[in-house]
Amino acid sequence: MPPPNIISSFSLNGYGHNQSCRISLSPNREISVDGVTLLSDVPENVKLFPFSSSPHSSTNDSPPTPQILKSVNSKSQNGAFIGLSVAKPLDRILNPVGKLVDRKFLSIFRFKTWWSTMWVGSNGSDLQMETQLVLLQIPELQSYALVVPVIERSFRSAFHPGRDGEVVLSVESGSTKIKANSFSSIAYLHVGDNPFDLFRDAFAALRVHLGTFRVLQEKSPPNIVDKFGWCTWDAFYLTVEPVGLWHGVKSFFDNGFPLRFLIIDDGWQSINMDHENPVEDSKDLTGLGSQMLCRLYRFKENEKFAKYSAGTMLRKDAPKFKQSEHDKTFREMVELAEKKKAMKKRGNKEDPNLPEARIIEYLKEEEGSQRGGLKALIADLRGKFAGLNDVYVWHALCGAWGGVRPGISGLEAEVTRARLAPGLEKTMYDLAVDMVVKGGIGLVNPKQAADLYEGMHSYLADVGVTGVKVDVIHSLEYVSEDHGGRVELAKAYYDGLSKSIKKNFGGSGLIASMEQCNDFFFLGTKQISMGRVGDDFWFEDPNGDPMGVYWLQGVHMIHCSYNSLWQGQFVQPDWDMFQSDHLCAEFHAASRAICGGPVYVSDKVGGHNFDLLRKLVLPDGTILRCQHFALPTRDCLFENPLFDGKTPLKIWNLNKYVGVVGAFNCQGAGWYPEEHKCKAYPQCYKPVSGSVSPHDVEWEQNPLTSGFRNAEEYAVYFNNTIWIVKSKEQVDITLEPSSFEIFTFSPLHKLNERVAFAPIGLENMFNSGGAIELLKYEGNCRVKIKVKGRGSFLAYSTHRPQEITLNGERVGFEWTSNGTLRFEVPWIGGELSEVLILFS
Repeated sequence: MPPPNIISSFSLNGYGHNQSCRISLSPNREISVDGVTLLSDVPENVKLFPFSSSPHSSTNDSPPTPQILKSVNSKSQNGAFIGLSVAKPLDRILNPVGKLVDRKFLSIFRFKTWWSTMWVGSNGSDLQMETQLVLLQIPELQSYALVVPVIERSFRSAFHPGRDGEVVLSVESGSTKIKANSFSSIAYLHVGDNPFDLFRDAFAALRVHLGTFRVLQEKSPPNIVDKFGWCTWDAFYLTVEPVGLWHGVKSFFDNGFPLRFLIIDDGWQSINMDHENPVEDSKDLTGLGSQMLCRLYRFKENEKFAKYSAGTMLRKDAPKFKQSEHDKTFREMVELAEKKKAMKKRGNKEDPNLPEARIIEYLKEEEGSQRGGLKALIADLRGKFAGLNDVYVWHALCGAWGGVRPGISGLEAEVTRARLAPGLEKTMYDLAVDMVVKGGIGLVNPKQAADLYEGMHSYLADVGVTGVKVDVIHSLEYVSEDHGGRVELAKAYYDGLSKSIKKNFGGSGLIASMEQCNDFFFLGTKQISMGRVGDDFWFEDPNGDPMGVYWLQGVHMIHCSYNSLWQGQFVQPDWDMFQSDHLCAEFHAASRAICGGPVYVSDKVGGHNFDLLRKLVLPDGTILRCQHFALPTRDCLFENPLFDGKTPLKIWNLNKYVGVVGAFNCQGAGWYPEEHKCKAYPQCYKPVSGSVSPHDVEWEQNPLTSGFRNAEEYAVYFNNTIWIVKSKEQVDITLEPSSFEIFTFSPLHKLNERVAFAPIGLENMFNSGGAIELLKYEGNCRVKIKVKGRGSFLAYSTHRPQEITLNGERVGFEWTSNGTLRFEVPWIGGELSEVLILFS
């Protein structure tokens, strides 16, 4: 009889398992799918266990839905676990699981502690350290196989490269005190004919098996998912304060862009360093990475924000703000910090004539005034700027970058030495890692993790904050030695975080960031439903390459699109902010328009490109959001759109009634395995050619569009022109470096023998087809459409309509003999416009 926390397959849930497993381990030590070898030379200590005969978790707090259980059971023959055993219990095991030779793969690996990206190859030795998954191409069967390192008991796993094609499985606990020598489900292998179904099916199976997370379809995304917002980071960095923040929000509203959410990024917390007064804010946060040595000393906001009095920014004589002067002051402070650092490094005494470091702030606390702090500021913002519904604030998973300062009321915190896991030694250099290792983390006792989050979040909820951006998530693995290892420590913290989200932020008010490792996704996403899928938006190369302003943007796009393949199974992918006046702003904006997640910018105050933003944002601050999350097209899965010099990145998504493909030239940079960093491949920064087809759209991924692949012809809109193409017909393209094109595909519907019609949507928006909320063909002469937004509505029609009515009134329209139909749709306060098109 199995232990009480597991059940034997689905028998206790009413589902049987009669089909034999398609995956086998042969006597000659080959792991095969339907007789096709995937891994050869499999060591004798490696075993294979069919999914259907493996014990699975039984959790009472969040059992899988009957639909998920039924789906997983019906495909159980497609999955098997990899297990292994060694003679001596160890806290870290490096064990080959076989050789991968001459088979194309796509992998996702951690290039930093917190960030992951794609890598392609055809040999096990091509893999990178800390690989999170491997997708294998099986052309012999017109199929694919997904191999995923997972969690078992107190251990997590990842793939590493081995010699002569070997794939090495790294199994580690994160503590020298936690050891084991036998595993029966430490990696999972699943096969399928459709790569996108495969990812969904594999992680649904793991959801049933582990019981420690929920898949995205079981959760609700945060309210901000279809809204436009602003993040303060690139405008102020750590110098964010109420006056500049107010003027930043005001600059959007004054120009007709009502922000629906605001993210107050790092810089609002009460933090300081160990050598500073334990109850005062640090005054010197201008040095590079200085905040990473700071610890949280109280839950409330820092003095910059605490000084705010209700109504201050509503007065006629409210403080002014000028971004250029703020930036100048900030640069002077950075130069001062660097000068002092250089003197200290040389062993010189600090020059007494140098000014003291100070906090940039513009509020003057008048005698007798009553402090209102964040609560008053948020209330004033909401009172002045209608529609600003959500205000999020930043915090690190452990409180602040350096955790919690020992002595904070009610919490047991201890500064714990941070230690890098061996598998991370060949990841990219990261100042953040250096600073965390240098300063350690003020770790709250795991038994009090729930108290930590309840203390922070209940206060924030009380002052009007509706959500949090939780950063620096994968720091826990650095400090797990004395806490049962990385899995057990993570469980305690994620459990506390999940409980707090449910209680204080409506169950979904959280954006996860710096979280891109399998520990988090398998253990931390029972409640969390949105997460960053790329690293940070970098407006320039921090290492000084002047071309980085261009190539870093393509790298960011690759991170987001390929990471979404697996992370999108757990959370709603968030493609991060960008700046609307950046040199590559349009490149970013086009991708955000079809990414399927929220759109937000990090513009400096007054530094906006509103013409560009109008292609993304509607007058009420909502967006035309796609129905799915953007993913690479099938023909990009095993290619390298960063530095093979030939492949454009193509990403597909779905609207309710049309499909969309974005083609982007991201060539010119990427991962250098020899140097363990991303940098330019200048020889690849050149035009690339390719083709786009309606067949690139994965129509079956949404029930509304599942039948669209059967259309004989499609209207395709790109480059301001409509073309008619066959189902598998290719449209040839050539893209200049850092350029793009968006293709909207609409199935052509024949109303009668003469008339064929296909709506495109609002041509003034990047995601034109997202404007179509309803499409109904009535009889053989009427088309009914409901439209979200305003602007020029575009459609293809073989014949001129007899008339068009809009919201009950006849309107003028343009029709040309090439089939292009246009008419204007006004803004009616956010309501849907009803269109009726009549043909004779």
